[in-house]
Amino acid sequence: MKRRDFARAGLLLPLAGAGFAQAPAWPQRPVKFILSQPAGSGPDILARYIGDQLAKTWNQPVVIDNKPGGQNVIGAQAAARSPADGYTFYYATTAAMVTNAFTFKTLPYDPVKDFVPVRLVGRSPFVIAAGASFPAKDLADAIAKAKAQPGTIAIATEGPKTFSGMLADSVAGMAGAKFNHVPYTKAPDALQDVIGGRVQLVCLPDAAVTAYIKSGQLRALAISTAQRHSEHPTVPTLAETFPGFEYTGWNGVFAPAGTPPDVVARVNRDLEAVLRQPEVAQRLLALGSLAEPRMSVPEFDGFLRGERERWARVVKTIGIQAE
Repeated sequence: MKRRDFARAGLLLPLAGAGFAQAPAWPQRPVKFILSQPAGSGPDILARYIGDQLAKTWNQPVVIDNKPGGQNVIGAQAAARSPADGYTFYYATTAAMVTNAFTFKTLPYDPVKDFVPVRLVGRSPFVIAAGASFPAKDLADAIAKAKAQPGTIAIATEGPKTFSGMLADSVAGMAGAKFNHVPYTKAPDALQDVIGGRVQLVCLPDAAVTAYIKSGQLRALAISTAQRHSEHPTVPTLAETFPGFEYTGWNGVFAPAGTPPDVVARVNRDLEAVLRQPEVAQRLLALGSLAEPRMSVPEFDGFLRGERERWARVVKTIGIQAE
């Protein structure tokens, strides 16, 4: 090589190095979590708490963007169409990412293709409870009354094709009983009607009913976890009446498809660090969610595959037809 060629190469080296300058550390601006539920709902309360913890780690605000309605469809569609730039995530529940695929004939989003799983945050048990004026001392007694008077015992749920509605139908089916569904779009409205005696039973996430149970306004009859819950140690599990039965929802973080893998891995690691903190796990427990202390991105992906298989069986058993 001639001397001038070496010189020319030497001049080019700094320019080549400049082209591979290290990218700014993520995040450089606020991060957004889209939710399908309204402000004040159980998932919203959990997302805001988790967001506050992550904001401390990232030194950037975590903004909660509530887009409720359409049985999670509005929020999920908005999240799926968001830029895959690492600054928008979907804080989702089981309904949006699993069960909607079985209850809708068509969806304007694809839970598998439109999202990248980031991490499971926690599992949310459901509670079947009675109003204080309803004369059933336990679940067996409530079932007996429903059998004696078919269709007259009303149960407040979020709708027959929602998570709480399918749980109520599963229990009724296993018991050979029939409950009269009373669907509500807002949990507080359902709870007030049960407390007021206009509806006899309610089936909702633990986070929505715990305060009312502790105040004595509701009487818990059963919880959907496989083992008794530490926050409700005297409340029987559904498995104690129906052996092997477990039915819990969950909440987790997803990213729009195409989000940089290094950002997905970073959020997974930071979430894990947050959820391993004892005070965070205790707070989530008080809010009705059992924190998931360890789960990698591939493990979350495998968990989701198992959930889709499990819910396919549940929907077939209770005879849900997609509409």
